[in-house]
Amino acid sequence: MKTVKDRIEGIKANGYELDFGTVFEHAFENYKKIAVYAGLMLFVFFILVSITAAIGLVAYVGMENVEEFSKKLKYLSSLKIMPLDIAIPLNAGLILISGFLNPFIAGFFKMADCGEKGEEFHVSTMFTFYKSPYFINIFVATLVVSFFSVGFSILFQFLGLNFIGSIISLTISFITLFTIPLIVFGKLNTAEAIQSSITIVSKQPLVLLGLIIVTAIGMALGLFGFCIGIFFTWPFLYSMEYSLYNSIIGIDYASEIDELGSNM
Repeated sequence: MKTVKDRIEGIKANGYELDFGTVFEHAFENYKKIAVYAGLMLFVFFILVSITAAIGLVAYVGMENVEEFSKKLKYLSSLKIMPLDIAIPLNAGLILISGFLNPFIAGFFKMADCGEKGEEFHVSTMFTFYKSPYFINIFVATLVVSFFSVGFSILFQFLGLNFIGSIISLTISFITLFTIPLIVFGKLNTAEAIQSSITIVSKQPLVLLGLIIVTAIGMALGLFGFCIGIFFTWPFLYSMEYSLYNSIIGIDYASEIDELGSNM
């Protein structure tokens, strides 16, 4: 059986075929298996993060200063360009937080995999990747990708070219689409995962972009359900990324099962 690295070398040399309809149907079928549970997990996750952020804010600025701090945030949000002495530490903090939270988000790929195999998934599934070697690779990959994405966004914002900054930021997110799946399923390190993701996307950018746009439209429909529906349409993104990875690279089910057995 070819390794993930062998398959990626094959993609570099020969590319790959990707059928829009087949992938979309596969993603939708996978989504139906995890939609309710994943939606509830996202909703609970959002509530817990919001509560934690509120408690952290109060602890940082003090209860008596919360109103004044809120006015300052409102003022800063009204500015076209946020001062560097605020923008840099603020974004650095958000990137760091994302690094710690992304292994949890990666759990949705595991949930999609369990749905594909017909296996049960639980709350513990979401914490699968808070262990070696997954955590450090996901953490570093998040920091690297976010650093360039946010960095270019801030740079072009100060140059008065917000639109270009946004396009570059979205492009970076797009070409690194498969970074986390390559870490969790392909067991690649950070550098290998980022490089391989760029290679994969570059071979079929239009088809992949089309699928992501359709997925985004499907996710946006959740906003019509009093906005709460977004928590139940958002998991479609993870089902789509999982289905794309499975169609392009493939998942070694045997090795995944063996790994689960060795960790029990």
